[in-house]
Formats: sequence, structure tokens, C-alpha cells
Amino acid sequence: MKVLWICNIMLPMVCEYLGRESSNKEGWLTGLADTILKNQEENKIELAVAFPVKEPLAEKKIEVPVVGKVKGLTGYWFTEDTDHPEKYSEDLESQIKEIVENWNPDVVHCFGTEFPHTLATLKICPPQKVLVGIQGVCKYCADVYLADLPERIVKRVTFRDLVRKDSILQQKEKFLKRSAREEEVFKCACHVTGRTQMDEQYARNCNPKVKYHFMNETLRSNFYDAHWELTKCEKYSILLGQGDYPLKGLHYVIKAMPVILEKYPEAKLYVSGNPIVRAKNWKGRLKISSYGKYIMELLEKYQLEEKVIFLGKLTADQMKAQYLKSNLFVCSSAMENSSNSLGEAMLLGVPCVTALVGGIPSVFHDKKDGIGYPGYGDAIYQEEADKEQMQANKLAEAVCTMWADEEEMSAYCEAARLHAQENHNALRNYQRLMEIYGEMIGK
Repeated sequence: MKVLWICNIMLPMVCEYLGRESSNKEGWLTGLADTILKNQEENKIELAVAFPVKEPLAEKKIEVPVVGKVKGLTGYWFTEDTDHPEKYSEDLESQIKEIVENWNPDVVHCFGTEFPHTLATLKICPPQKVLVGIQGVCKYCADVYLADLPERIVKRVTFRDLVRKDSILQQKEKFLKRSAREEEVFKCACHVTGRTQMDEQYARNCNPKVKYHFMNETLRSNFYDAHWELTKCEKYSILLGQGDYPLKGLHYVIKAMPVILEKYPEAKLYVSGNPIVRAKNWKGRLKISSYGKYIMELLEKYQLEEKVIFLGKLTADQMKAQYLKSNLFVCSSAMENSSNSLGEAMLLGVPCVTALVGGIPSVFHDKKDGIGYPGYGDAIYQEEADKEQMQANKLAEAVCTMWADEEEMSAYCEAARLHAQENHNALRNYQRLMEIYGEMIGK
């Protein structure tokens, strides 16, 4: 069977072969690709991966060797404006068509419903041979994008926002444009994969005739071989996996910190990912977004400059080390389908606190895998004048409850680890994917 993946990133193994810096995004793609290539002789699959680039590469077709395998991974590139996925270029259709004709796949597997290349693929391929993998749901992200931010922050436009045409309201508008394309993708698709009640319901709302295939995700391989230990972590340290735009809810965590510090004065917050807090010189101020400026204002207001540490982008191994070093992982997002960061933390057995939003209840059992708290839009906040602070207070309460009983915390960690081992079982998820591919080609 010949399979073509069409992704929104260049896989790390391709980046390494080409001598390029790899992305930490969509780490489960790497885990799944590793499993397929490991079982290549058994599954008789020839795998090719197409990925977006901003500038053309020297060779259109790239043969990436895989250690210990006769056949490696075939790569193709197509040009796409990855900084503006809300834009659709018809040129993508001819590019994808050329790749499909060259590889001649039995199955085309597109990852992500909202990307231009997914719609382009469905326009040039018979829909019955295309499998669309749901990552997030842009419609729901757009609906909650402002995440209880004060009106003055939402309307503020910094120099950086003006130059990039990327204010908070413009960011929300981009999600709305992506969600319109996403809906078109669902309407065209015959086969989709998902993993939560939320994404299944949305897919069926868009297209009652779509075939929904349940399949969990496989995470990055290095997260399967370690186990968090209380005695080896930095006590009262909190890790947030990402916080560079409102949807991830960094502002809730920062407003929770004063409440947490009253009970645990040693507490610290570590934030990985794109740094949005810039140096206070004039160059740094020019590059800061309205949301980044709001975070800086909160840090100053609550005197948290020494309590909140921005780690920047981390490699998979660095991220793993940070999980193991932390006393708690927090998912404070206003919306998630299923958070990969939460899955990685659970798989390592790190104590977890999460907002119960979107698809999270499908992958996280509250009061068993850790502690959940009411997230954005919960009815409990309906009559509150300051919904942002009230949600921050609920987050702080969950954190303090977790740390108050180490025996119960350990029980949560073990339950979460076992649950994640089941959800993210690489072999089982690979076998499920083979079943889906087989069903699609009639085997």
C-alpha cells in the first residue's frame, strides 16, 4: 500500500536530513511516523510525506534514509504561506496534484482540517481515498478566542500588531476564516479521524454522511521511557506548555499566582514556547503584542517578575526534562480538543490540573487523573462581573488542593500515567490506523 501524508510541518527526521531546525508542533506526527517506519516490512506500506515550505527547495522529491531500513521516507514539498493559514491559494491545487500523480498513493492522509492544503487535496483527489485527521476545531477556538480579556486589551493595537496586521481582534478574525474553510473540508470529506466527543459531534454537524473513525494519537517517543518522581522535582513549580496567545490562558495562570503564593510562597511558574514578554528596551517594546503587553502589566502589577520564568522554545528532550522537574502541569486553555502537552504530562505521571473545556473530558478523568476546574464559558461564571479573576481563583484552588495532599497526588499521577499509556499506546494506535487504511481501500 502506498500512503501519502500531507502535513502542516516538516517532520523532524526530514529537518535533520536537510540540516534545518525542527518544530516541536504536532509531536504525535513524529511518534506515528516512527511506528509506521519501524513496522515497514510487516505492514508493506510505502510512506511519503508532503510538507509546506515558504521558499522552494533544490529538489522536489527527497529520499530520507531510515537507520536499519531498506526503504526510508520519501518527502515532497509545496509552497504555502504558513504564517497566514487563513489565506487560500489555488496554486496549491496544482502543486498537490503534481505530488499525488508522482507518488500515486492508495490513500492520502491530510492532518488538520483548517489548512489550505487539506481543502486543495479534497478538490483534486477522489474524496473516498482521502482521510482527514482532526487536530483542533477552529470554529470553537474562534468562538472563545478573547478568553475573558478586558475590553481595553482586546481593542488595543501595538506597533507590532499594526505592522503585522495581527491585533487580538484580527487574530480572532483569522480563526473565523480558517473555521469557514474547515467547515468546507468537512462537507467535502468522506473519511475523518478524531478522538473526542467534541470533534465527532462537530464533524457530524457539518456532514451527517461523513465516516468518523475513532483513533487516539501517538506522542513523541521520548515521553514513553520516563516516570515523574516527587523527590526529584522542584517543589511548588508549575509548568505551562504554551502561552503566546490568549486561547492558551496564560493570563488566568498569572492572575492565579498571587492566590497560590499566599499558601505556597515558594511557588514559581515556568512557561515554554514562543516568548511574548520582551526586553524593556525600545526595540523590545516595538516587538510586543497587545497580549504580551498585558502579560507584562500583570507581572508588574502583582510583582511576579521573579516568579514567572519564560523558557522559550524547547526541544523534545528539554521539554521532557522540564516536565520531570515540575511539581505540576497546568492546562489553562479556553479551548482544546485534546491537548498534546496534557497527554505528555499524563504519560510521564506529572501531577495535572486542567480546565475542563472542549474535548478535555474525553481524555482526562476529573478527580481520577488529576484535578479539573470549570473553564471558559462554564455556567458557574455566568453572573460574575470579573470572569477572568473568578476562573483564575478556581485554577488556584485546584493547584492548592493538588499540593495539599501528596498521597492523593501520587494516586492521581499513577492513574493518569496508566490512562495515557492506554490512550497513547503506539502499537495499538498504529494498528488502528492500519485498519482504517485497509477499510478505505477495501481490504
